[in-house]
Amino acid sequence: MPTLTQDRTEPAKAAQAVTGVVPHLTCADAPKAIAFYTKAFGAREIGRHMAEDGKRIMHAHIVINGGNVFLHDDFPEYRGGAAAPEPASICLHLHVDNADTWWQRALDAGATVLMPLVNQFWGDRYGQLKDPWGYVWSIGQTLDQP
Repeated sequence: MPTLTQDRTEPAKAAQAVTGVVPHLTCADAPKAIAFYTKAFGAREIGRHMAEDGKRIMHAHIVINGGNVFLHDDFPEYRGGAAAPEPASICLHLHVDNADTWWQRALDAGATVLMPLVNQFWGDRYGQLKDPWGYVWSIGQTLDQP
């Protein structure tokens, strides 16, 4: 396994315990993905650790709307040389206070619409987007009930 050579983690933030299920995304050009998630979803970067080559991120930690997300660059040399396939069968859900604002920000950052944002029969305003790395994100807001 590659070794970590650079640590940009802020010590006070690194000490915070991470619990629960945390998505861990493989992204070609992880720094670009972090920039996208910051612009699209208001992500806050907690830290990043560079691989031995100094060019790829071995591990990064961001927080989106209070939820932890880990990500790293693709390391095809550990899968026989093939690039990672596009993600399938997973949707990352963001439950937010104003779906329209979050939706538009993601579109402005470069996300594409899979399912339009509309009021749904179950009482949420809900839609699905795809990010440039192929991950599907749903955005939902619980509507006031009459």
